[in-house]
Amino acid sequence: MSLPTDARVLVTGAASGLGLALVRQLVDRGAHVLATDVAETVPDSLAGLDRVTYRRLDVTSDVDWSAARDHVVETWGRLDVLFNNAGVAAGGRIELTEMDQWQWIVDVNLLGVVRGCRTFAPLMVEQGSGHLVNTASAAGLVHMPTMSEYNAVKAGVVALSETLFFELHDAGVHVTAVCPTFFRTNLAASLRGKDEQAQRTAEKLISRAKVGADEVAERVLDAVDRDRRLVVPNADGRAIYALKRHARPVYDRLVLRTLRGRGR
Repeated sequence: MSLPTDARVLVTGAASGLGLALVRQLVDRGAHVLATDVAETVPDSLAGLDRVTYRRLDVTSDVDWSAARDHVVETWGRLDVLFNNAGVAAGGRIELTEMDQWQWIVDVNLLGVVRGCRTFAPLMVEQGSGHLVNTASAAGLVHMPTMSEYNAVKAGVVALSETLFFELHDAGVHVTAVCPTFFRTNLAASLRGKDEQAQRTAEKLISRAKVGADEVAERVLDAVDRDRRLVVPNADGRAIYALKRHARPVYDRLVLRTLRGRGR
């Protein structure tokens, strides 16, 4: 399912990072974009972009999601693609992760995606077409230590996406799960947790990543065009996922060596 040139698209977490890169590339393709984020007013990064409308949308709010659906129906009458992209980061050893941190990341990274799918899947089923694109992470496929809450919610997004692929297939609605590894973005700004060592490691991996948001966005849109159910846009992510699937003892030794190198 290639994106139509005049696609109507909603992107969450659109003010920065992958979301902003998606918005810009969608506009270049001729799409009309409803860009959403938690800011009350239009973020500077989105100001002045052609065919872009900004709307505040807190992905943890049922009221905000309902209002976004009403806006889409009243303005466009349809939605071709929903990019459930908004997300936050947290990490740390299990004994240092408090329950409010778990609740926060579940609400945003998992239930935020659930709310988006529940809000717009019925509209897509009714119109007989559409595409749900859910940003998960390679952490949803390979589960590195000191990332238990992040791994858990991203694995949940992968599982949700696969489930919806089957549920919605015969209705003409497509589903893609996006599983990048670290890439250069401002995700580190949202990091929470009391494990300072884990925080430093995550910040280092993000800042030193070889791939940027624009490259990841390009690969995501290519995957949507090709109607791929799962896209792992980074080469290192594809390599470690293949190692886990096909050489599990080697994978286990590698993960343990990595953990020991962090001083666990």
